[in-house]
Amino acid sequence: MAEDSDLERSEPPSQRRLDDARAKGQIPRSPELATFAVLLAGGAGFAVLGDGLVESLKRLMSDGLTLDRAAAFRPEAMTERLLDAGTDMLISFAPYLALLLAVAFFAPLVVSGWVFAFEAFAPQLSRISLFAGFGRMFSVRSLVELGKAIVKTLIVGGVATIVLVNELDAILGLASEPQPAAMAHMGHLLLVTFLSVVSAMALIVALDVPFQIWEFRKQYRMTKEEVRQEFKETEGDPQIKARIRQLQREQARRRMMSEVPKADVVVTNPTHFAVALRYREGSMRAPMVVAKGSSLVAERIMDLARENRIPVLRAAPLARALHAHAELGREIPSALYSAVAEVLAYVYQLSRHERLGGERPPEPTDIRVPPELDPALESPPEVEEDDA
Repeated sequence: MAEDSDLERSEPPSQRRLDDARAKGQIPRSPELATFAVLLAGGAGFAVLGDGLVESLKRLMSDGLTLDRAAAFRPEAMTERLLDAGTDMLISFAPYLALLLAVAFFAPLVVSGWVFAFEAFAPQLSRISLFAGFGRMFSVRSLVELGKAIVKTLIVGGVATIVLVNELDAILGLASEPQPAAMAHMGHLLLVTFLSVVSAMALIVALDVPFQIWEFRKQYRMTKEEVRQEFKETEGDPQIKARIRQLQREQARRRMMSEVPKADVVVTNPTHFAVALRYREGSMRAPMVVAKGSSLVAERIMDLARENRIPVLRAAPLARALHAHAELGREIPSALYSAVAEVLAYVYQLSRHERLGGERPPEPTDIRVPPELDPALESPPEVEEDDA
């Protein structure tokens, strides 16, 4: 049951999946929106430009039907007149045609915006395959489109029929009206019919656009397994990421360990924490932490210190405070200056003793730190298995 659930397309499409589909030119489209927009633009354009278009048609018809005797007996002249009439008609209707072309071009962009996908132009054998063609013809989508076409025809045709039936007497009465009144009356009837059909188309578009978007997203739904696989591809496999983090920690630890031989002193707990400090008078404002760690890392720091003859000083409160509040590669907190100064004073005295001899300086045993910086005074120290 769990496997069946993972293979069921129950998850919404991810943005990556939608972007991939868009790159292939696959986007939601609403042909009804384009038809409605062109129809509406045609009516609006005719309302604005109609008078000029009608006058142009009258002039073209008058000029085209007016022939002199010489032109009537010259066949080549008729061709020239036809060409001139066609050119004049195109010029007269150019603004109206440009409006319709612009609306037809930009209307589909309302749903999905501009898309130019080269992959859509690539040749595909499935487009010329007879079996694939029959599959598309008798698919569920084709049946849905057929049903939509029938419903659209019934709605638009029904609305137009109702309007014509209601205005039938007025239409038949046009023949008995004077020409100017009949023309005005006919224009009114055409306007009523046009507005009725456009209103029906608006209803169809209001239903079709959300349906196309819903159907498109349904087509690209994902299974739970696809979601997990995509997450791995985009975010990275958790096991690989864990391995990368482990390698990064190991590399950082190796860099840190390479700094231990350059330290002046290592302050220890001694079983839990170890912090290596370095200070160069004149070039540093305050001592800096070059390495720190707990448990096994702390033991390795102390072993490296002893191998390189770096003093290892047991000062539990200071080691805890440095480990908790000092950042690796940064200067120590100012509140610990006094305590670290005691440690460095001891280190300098020990270095002088090793060079010149004499009585060995005693190790400081009572190095105090501010109580608020000692984790042991707030809660038992937490021992980490790995620090870097």
